[in-house]
Amino acid sequence: MSADWEAPLRRWIAAGLLEAQAAERIRNWERGRAPSQGLRWPVWVALVFGVILVGAGVLLFVSAHWDELSPGRRLTLVLLILASFHAAGAATAERFAALAMALHTVGTLALGAAIALTGQMFELQEHWPMAVLMWAVCAALAWWILGHWTQAVLAAVLFPYWLVGEWALRYQDNYLAPVSAGICALSVTYLTARRASRDAPLRKALAWLGGVALIPAAAVLAAGRFTRSAPLASEAIGWTIGLGAPLAIALWLRGRDAVWNVGAVVWIVGLAALNRSGGNTLPIYLWCALGAAALAVWGIREGRSERVNLGIAGFAIVVLTFYFSSVMDKLGRSVSLMGLGLLFLGGGWLLEKTRRRLIAQVRAGA
Repeated sequence: MSADWEAPLRRWIAAGLLEAQAAERIRNWERGRAPSQGLRWPVWVALVFGVILVGAGVLLFVSAHWDELSPGRRLTLVLLILASFHAAGAATAERFAALAMALHTVGTLALGAAIALTGQMFELQEHWPMAVLMWAVCAALAWWILGHWTQAVLAAVLFPYWLVGEWALRYQDNYLAPVSAGICALSVTYLTARRASRDAPLRKALAWLGGVALIPAAAVLAAGRFTRSAPLASEAIGWTIGLGAPLAIALWLRGRDAVWNVGAVVWIVGLAALNRSGGNTLPIYLWCALGAAALAVWGIREGRSERVNLGIAGFAIVVLTFYFSSVMDKLGRSVSLMGLGLLFLGGGWLLEKTRRRLIAQVRAGA
């Protein structure tokens, strides 16, 4: 099989952009290079599934004999399992760095179970967000010590989870507007962490987190009925942390370009305000459609195709939701089905055509 640089080399020679002698020198230089030591995707799949299966097997073994063990033996077993993963990661660090990173990650994941089981064994006061905070701090320390991006991703998930848990435990799932808005703003921050095609793995992982969470978070913020408010001081603290923390992270990740994240926060606040007003839902749909279009434009400006795709997908979801909730029940059964079919055929074709044109603009700009 020919190398990946051979095909463009032939095109340049055929177009007269490159002389045959220069092309031959390029071939010799490429052939003389040391082969890349990067891991292929089957190796990554094997690592992920291998670690998951080992961890699941250990948990099943422990759960099968858990009732037979005394509290002291339980604690010893939990600590032994936790230390074994990290010790195995340290032992394989020089020979197989990817395996070491996977084992250290499983060790940090097992830490959460160790904290929960320790609290259960010693009947500590039930305040589970503090356990999550301890887990998050340990993940952050592991990132600082080891430098593994997987530990940073765990911290990026666990710290918001701790804040949401503190709020939910205090207000018993009421007054959730600041929480929903904060999760939506943080999803935008994570999604926009990527700046270039050769970003670090941490930025790529954060972009995946934000891309997966953004549409569900925006849907919850749009569909929830946040008619109740917390006490004024708590409400102010909730909104300040929920919107200020994502903006601070965006400033750290994006620098001056974080000004565009401020616009996203303004959109999120507007969506929450429209939802609290109640009554007519048409402004909410229009506001969501505007946000989806703005996300696509943002992707074009910064050359990020994933934001264009996500914006088009969000716009399609808004149109379909509006049709099902506000149009379909006003039509007859046959007419509503025909309208739905036309919406899928015509709207799908138009959105796909628009998406391809926008992606072409992104690639041309890159």
